[in-house]
Amino acid sequence: MNIPIFVPHAGCGHSCAFCDQRSITGAAAPPTVDEARATVEEYLSGRGDKSAVIAFFGGSFTGIDEGLQRRYLAMAGEYLRQGIADGIRLSTRPDYIDGERLDLLAEYGVTNIELGAQSMDNDVLRAVKRGHTADDVRRASELILKRGFTLGLQMMTGLPLDTPEKALATAREFAALGAAETRIYPTLVMEGTELARLWREGAYLPQTVDEAVALGAELYAFFRRSGIKVLRIGLSDSEGLKSSCVAGPYHPSMGELVKSRYIRNQLEPLAENGLLEVLAPKRAVSRILGNKRCNAEYFKSKGITLMVTPSEGAALVNGKEGADFD
Repeated sequence: MNIPIFVPHAGCGHSCAFCDQRSITGAAAPPTVDEARATVEEYLSGRGDKSAVIAFFGGSFTGIDEGLQRRYLAMAGEYLRQGIADGIRLSTRPDYIDGERLDLLAEYGVTNIELGAQSMDNDVLRAVKRGHTADDVRRASELILKRGFTLGLQMMTGLPLDTPEKALATAREFAALGAAETRIYPTLVMEGTELARLWREGAYLPQTVDEAVALGAELYAFFRRSGIKVLRIGLSDSEGLKSSCVAGPYHPSMGELVKSRYIRNQLEPLAENGLLEVLAPKRAVSRILGNKRCNAEYFKSKGITLMVTPSEGAALVNGKEGADFD
């Protein structure tokens, strides 16, 4: 499990058109080191036998004052050296990566670095005032991999000037760059951002929930075929997020919707004589049926009966193997 320590806006000198880290993370200011330690202790007390990775999210970690970086990392490193934590993960901007910064991260045992790439299309990056280019992502990714860190690349869908084709091209380049992990974030319009102003002026049209789910399912399928682990789909739900989101594909269970659509896309061509008889692990049954049984209702509307039975054996669809329900 990740033990998330949120450092909103820490180290970031940019103001992207979509960004409102306070609402997204639920935090107004970076935590003190003692507060960060308390967060770690709280998560560890309830983890059971789960492995733990201490993760610094929400800001641009490598842009933080070096002294504060060291204090955060020294705290996390204590748990790493004791074998209590299995790794240290952080997120940052592609243009905040260089050899000196990576030396510091390696010194404290950082294992995973995630870059907020958002898109590999320069027109999209300029439109949201991201402040970096696709080449910055390529350069940073190469440096990270050469130093032996695990590379994660995060993307957003539905940004201004973005299209499904551009999003899929971004995913393909993530694979070519050697990413082991990714996160997919459909763009939400947050109050107080430039994107909110553009939306109100009619200059920006966000994705619908269905559009975000359909594209997310395509991306999820591609990443699974490419061996890239999808760590998250959609922002973590919170009261701050819910109250500040004024438009866009907000749904508290976006990840489940996308994975259910991914399963639906696999199942539909396998129907025989109006029937889909599925044997699957118990943990996958609700995902196959879909959020509020949306997959079952979809197939019903197509004249197809979906029957799902929990099974301890291999997953089967109409007696045949091959479907992926994870």
